Amino acid sequence: MGGVIMMLGSTTMLAWVLFGGLALGDAHGVTLTPAQIAARIAGGRENSDFSKWMMVSIAAFAALPLIYRFCSVIYSRIRLLVSLGSENQRFFAAPPSTWASFIKKHITYSPLFRVRHNREFQLSTAVNVGTLPTRFQTFFLIGYLVGNVVFCTFMIDYAADTTTTIGEIRNRTGVLSTVNMVPLFLLAGRNNPLIQLLGISFDTYNLIHRWLGRIVVVEAVVHTACWMSSKAMKSGWAVVAISINTSPFIQFGFIATVCFVFLMLHSPSALRHAFYETFLVLHIIAAALAVVGLYYHLAIKGYAWLRYVKIVIALWSFDRGLRLLRVLYRNVGRKMTTATCEALPGDAIRVTLHLARPWTFKPGQHLYLYMPRLALWTSHPFTISWNENEQFVKFDDEKLSLHRQDIVHAGQSSLSLIIRRRTGFTNTLYKKAYDAPEKIFTTRALVEGPYGKADTLGSYGTVVLIAGGVGITHPVPYVRELVDGYVQGTVATRRITLVWVIQSPEHLEWIRPWMTDILAMERRREVLKVLLFVTRPKSTKEIHSPSATVQMFPGRPNIDTLLDMEIDQKMGKMAVTVCGSGSLSDDVRRAVRNKIHKANIDFIEEAFSW
Repeated sequence: MGGVIMMLGSTTMLAWVLFGGLALGDAHGVTLTPAQIAARIAGGRENSDFSKWMMVSIAAFAALPLIYRFCSVIYSRIRLLVSLGSENQRFFAAPPSTWASFIKKHITYSPLFRVRHNREFQLSTAVNVGTLPTRFQTFFLIGYLVGNVVFCTFMIDYAADTTTTIGEIRNRTGVLSTVNMVPLFLLAGRNNPLIQLLGISFDTYNLIHRWLGRIVVVEAVVHTACWMSSKAMKSGWAVVAISINTSPFIQFGFIATVCFVFLMLHSPSALRHAFYETFLVLHIIAAALAVVGLYYHLAIKGYAWLRYVKIVIALWSFDRGLRLLRVLYRNVGRKMTTATCEALPGDAIRVTLHLARPWTFKPGQHLYLYMPRLALWTSHPFTISWNENEQFVKFDDEKLSLHRQDIVHAGQSSLSLIIRRRTGFTNTLYKKAYDAPEKIFTTRALVEGPYGKADTLGSYGTVVLIAGGVGITHPVPYVRELVDGYVQGTVATRRITLVWVIQSPEHLEWIRPWMTDILAMERRREVLKVLLFVTRPKSTKEIHSPSATVQMFPGRPNIDTLLDMEIDQKMGKMAVTVCGSGSLSDDVRRAVRNKIHKANIDFIEEAFSW
């Protein structure tokens, strides 16, 4: 008999630990009837099942783009290998089938409504409220939101008394809020492995992260509201206040909810952009307090959902630890990393990073830059524009060596950035450079990276790269890589057109040394054409075309006309990339969507939202 009692007791305890849910507000010492115990265990099992199905749903959301990514990589590799020995590439130039064109035009590349996607909604010159997602992004977000609503409301006993129903909703929303924190923190990290694995940009993950955060906050608020209303209906609001003031279990849960609400209230686009440095510090502190509060809230009762919080802590610790190791490895050696900052015309700064250890990057990647003397612990993302290996001559004071390897030493690799003056850190950096002798100064710096998906364009026969203003930092490395690959015979690209839209000819100084190197490359005239559009020239004398392959025009480009010209002379599959203002990106997107039926075109947009 004693063994049976012990077995029943152990079973009941196990069921309570594994399936108890987040039963906030149960008064201590209350005796539950067998029916209530059975209902509690059954509800716990449902919560456990729904948490598992939520994780399965998340995995499914990741599996579909993973399969698509795998197929697209294999296809591009096959296209490259087949096209290397062919100067025609007609097979890959043919327009896609009707259904493929429809999917690209109306789902994959389509804005939510008509044209607007990347152009921000401005309340004033200093305040914007964000951008609209694409139609595909919207489908994903709505699907995930609907899934959460279903998981929070399905199989709830609405026929039971009000307090029981509210209790079930309370438990369900608490569990799912905790489960959703796993993808929330995974997508927030700079070392998010899904960026490379799925080939999805950090900008898209940032969008998903923000909406996942809103879902977590709403579920946490509903969870807390259900506990408070159920408690008030049973014992009155005074007991609610007493529980918050005296029960550690309730206190930690309440702290987590308050932190969640703060995270949502202080992160709208207008506030985030106006006070980014302050926002980032407060966001990290509030997120840490929320995790700590939730951890102890669950640990006090030994709930099984604590494992999800442990996963969150592990993800966050891994990301922060790896970032610290990256910074130390990249910048600390015999010499520290330094940055030479030069003020340029047009409110821009060229930053040349002399690295403690050489490292390479791939076109399209970015790094995070720290300058402790200008902004302590503040890091900002910038696209890597150029790299090269430096060499220096070293002479011995006592004797002059005749061995070349003793005279010329391979120096530190250098990376270069172009930074446009805005507000905050970039404004401080520009003023420091502008006020320095000869408008140039050197300071200690730390770099972290490289980050971002590193896709190659070498499998496309025709590549059109469109940039606006400082967005030129994105296509320049691609141009050098493609021209060099053409000479070496390692890419399928036979036509490269670089379109750069600038406000003034003085902006050409931003990349003049790099373009000089590119224009001097062997056989570049056979493959590269550069079109420059100056929107605000001071006079027509400023507009002159150096050669047939480097042409300058006044005004804004007609994207439709440019693409029609490229389509008429295309070779193989065509890639159109854009990096610039939101309005330019939207114009290029619209033009590509309207021409998908004419040619086999892929559209690639480089954007970075924060």
